[in-house]
Amino acid sequence: MRKGKTEKPRPRDELRAGYDLSKLKGRARAKYAKRCKAGTNLVLLSPDVAEHFPDDRSVNATLRKVIRAASKPLRRSR
Repeated sequence: MRKGKTEKPRPRDELRAGYDLSKLKGRARAKYAKRCKAGTNLVLLSPDVAEHFPDDRSVNATLRKVIRAASKPLRRSR
């Protein structure tokens, strides 16, 4: 006879006893809080897209080109 699935106990939201809190001091707390308040947008690129862009500068340069191309009036064919 099969028994129902038993739930695993959830881990507590506490630090483990082995952590030395004295080593955690001096770290930047809320390092990007100012940027977040300033309205910086973070965007996650899909892996297939990210393969073509080595850094944020190349992404921004490409997007600027797309914006410029989209804002130009289209030529009518004669």
